[in-house]
Amino acid sequence: MCYNTIMTRPQKNRIVSCPPGALVYKPTGIPTSELGQVVISLDEYEAINLLDYQGMDQESAAGEMGVSRPTVTRIYSSARKKIAQALAEGKAIHIEGGSISPNNTNCPRINGKGQCRGRKGRNWNCGRLNSDSDNNQQ
Repeated sequence: MCYNTIMTRPQKNRIVSCPPGALVYKPTGIPTSELGQVVISLDEYEAINLLDYQGMDQESAAGEMGVSRPTVTRIYSSARKKIAQALAEGKAIHIEGGSISPNNTNCPRINGKGQCRGRKGRNWNCGRLNSDSDNNQQ
């Protein structure tokens, strides 16, 4: 038998300049264990950050993330849909994973030891924020 195999191009890592201030956002008054969750990748977080928070246009955001403008559009659309679902259904938002390359040179939350400053002064290793392929090697 002859099988046609489709070779897909590997996904290009997206540049994320600074990790989020927290990795979980949830409705108040409900324990996390009782909530459903929506997972937003770090590249989806970065698209929301660049386009909505920093007010960049899609072309500039694409340059910052090291991808094409249509790719940023797809990432951004996916992120907005997930956030809307979490808000409408009262779910927690978890930010994790994704095909990323950290670029922490201008991040105010990175200290000299390569640690990301989180809420209430907690530190976490920036390695937790690396790409899926890096996490699978550990």
